[in-house]
Amino acid sequence: MALSLQLPSATGGLAPYTLRGTSPARPPAGARFNRIAYSAAHVVADPLAAIDPWLQCAVDWDATIAYRQRLWSLGLGVAEAMDTAQRGMGLDWPTSLELIRRSLDAARDRPGALIASGCGTDHLVLENVRTVDEVIAGYEEQMAAIEKLGGKLIVMASRALARVAKGPADYERVYDRILRQAKQPVVLHWLGDMFDPALAGYWGSAHTDAAMDTALGVIAANASKVDGIKISLLDKDKEIAMRRRLPTGVRMYTGDDFNYAELIAGDGFGSEPTHGKSDALLGIFDAIAPAASAALGELAQGNVERFHAILGPTVPLSRHIFAAPTRFYKTGVVFMAWLNGHQSHFTMVGGQQSTRSLQHLAELFRLADAANLEDVIAGLTRNPSSRANMDAGSSPA
Repeated sequence: MALSLQLPSATGGLAPYTLRGTSPARPPAGARFNRIAYSAAHVVADPLAAIDPWLQCAVDWDATIAYRQRLWSLGLGVAEAMDTAQRGMGLDWPTSLELIRRSLDAARDRPGALIASGCGTDHLVLENVRTVDEVIAGYEEQMAAIEKLGGKLIVMASRALARVAKGPADYERVYDRILRQAKQPVVLHWLGDMFDPALAGYWGSAHTDAAMDTALGVIAANASKVDGIKISLLDKDKEIAMRRRLPTGVRMYTGDDFNYAELIAGDGFGSEPTHGKSDALLGIFDAIAPAASAALGELAQGNVERFHAILGPTVPLSRHIFAAPTRFYKTGVVFMAWLNGHQSHFTMVGGQQSTRSLQHLAELFRLADAANLEDVIAGLTRNPSSRANMDAGSSPA
């Protein structure tokens, strides 16, 4: 029997919705991929901690690590302590480092588990930063701490650098210094200002083509120290253009949560194998992990149509989750985890469960059902609180 419930509507009232009841795609055990695929993973807040939630951070460590174990079990890597985990948006550096430590420990117990960790400058007091040397020192501090734990680096974009840099030469100086010191090849991260307005004009220019030239110059000068670059500009043409200019062996990790399916599938063009396709480092993979795993497994078998049949229906959901203001996408990601029963509450670090409206979350629910994702009916059954709140149209907490 189909399950129905009352959902908030765009007109401000409630309207009945009947779930499709279709079976979600599930990857076979031990599926292998021909793309590297990281999921930028969220953290599970501790809703019972006696803190000031807008000012302090409390993490449910058991639930947070269990979620990473789930991602690894699906064959996905974990991109740790990045913006999906609310890094710099509620998750502070001391807690981020503890998260990285715990995740690296957990990965050691799982042979083949893929993990890389965000390295930035978010511990600096932004308004006090005056020089590029301070930015370099900030990166070096986090770099040393993560590498001491044995971690691979994702060099995150720096608000402090965007604040003090005078032009492209300052970016070249900072990244050359950091890359020369890296113990193993790193992933660079170019995060667009739609995700973080403080990063406007990154790489020293407000014009994307000029910024791309600077980033490519940095990579070319340090190609042996760069595993790849993740760009999150939500512009597939810019990603493809940059992908085709990368040095031999340097990967493009798509961060395009609007167009990831076609970018991962690729177009086959280019003088290098990596020029014709993107690997992945995506926040949306947290929310659609089983479908992503199943689709990637099909792609590795050469079943391109099946890949698109599984992953294509998730794109409208992702575009909704990452709709402007894009920086609030984490709310949708955590909502999905709560809805599917992977955590018992919808409390977020920094109180960010309040950044999206009930209408937005109701439409997210409908799109998740249409995308044939992990069984939302089973999730509602496992987590009665989510059913009660959705059915009543109340604000989940």
